[in-house]
Amino acid sequence: MSSRKKLVEQAITFNHPDRVPLWFVNCDQTDGDVMVYHLSLNREDGTGDNEWGYHLESLDDGTMGHPLYPYLPDWESFAHFSKPPIDAERRLQRLSAFLAESKDRYLLASLDLSGFTVYTLLRGFENSMFDFMIEREHFSQLMGMIVEFEMEMATLAAKYGFHGIHFVDDWATQTGMMISPKLWRELFKPYYKRQFDHAHQLGLHVWYHCCGNFSEIVDDFHEIGVDVLNIAQPNVVDVDGIGKRFRGKQCFLMPISYQTVSISGTVEEIYVEARRLYNHLAGGNGGFIGYIEEYGCMGMSPENYRACADAFRRLKIS
Repeated sequence: MSSRKKLVEQAITFNHPDRVPLWFVNCDQTDGDVMVYHLSLNREDGTGDNEWGYHLESLDDGTMGHPLYPYLPDWESFAHFSKPPIDAERRLQRLSAFLAESKDRYLLASLDLSGFTVYTLLRGFENSMFDFMIEREHFSQLMGMIVEFEMEMATLAAKYGFHGIHFVDDWATQTGMMISPKLWRELFKPYYKRQFDHAHQLGLHVWYHCCGNFSEIVDDFHEIGVDVLNIAQPNVVDVDGIGKRFRGKQCFLMPISYQTVSISGTVEEIYVEARRLYNHLAGGNGGFIGYIEEYGCMGMSPENYRACADAFRRLKIS
């Protein structure tokens, strides 16, 4: 029997895992094969704001909250802005307890939010769209700072024995990209490639999360080296089409849709959806990891939460 770390690596590298590995994302982590450690911090001044300075207003509904205002509303404020300190001691103060709990599991270091998302939280969405077209020099300065910081986090993760680095970004709405694929390739793809190359040089796998229908750039993420691609909303993506292009080539991290089936479906419908995703995306030698997230805040019942995990456990490697 493989260690849980080895099982995940076999799925990523198409090396015939014994079963589908599982990641329990926001609770019950020790029921799965992946353990995530959050590298991000809040500010030390007690405000609860993220270390970059942006603020997410909580609705007390179990969600992460939403931004009310940009932290860098103008470029004059950027003149005195700097990236957060590494502060490894504070950032890793929970590491010993985490490692003791992880045992033989795969260790994933998460940035929580990264890249484009951090940019828009700092500048505000409307300002960001303007920057991409008009303020290219300022865009490059701020985006370069974000990317540099995230690469430093990857270096820290590798130094302390993590196996993968988790980028968390959202590029699309329910129906398509927030910017054109052409503009994405011009502005952002080189930054991501730089990050992913750096992670690979450190010996880390790259895990990338994206919400919405980002089908138009899935090929690009595969090309620049994403090892595990999380299609976070399979209900709005052409899973069949993506599978035809990448089944057996790209490892996918997949949830049962937390907008549709896992919320309002029956247990049997959850089982059927897990099999559908697996059949479209998994190669016979791996390439599929089950993603289980508790979404009581969106109406998921305890029964359906348990069924999501059971559905992935029932999958037979084929």
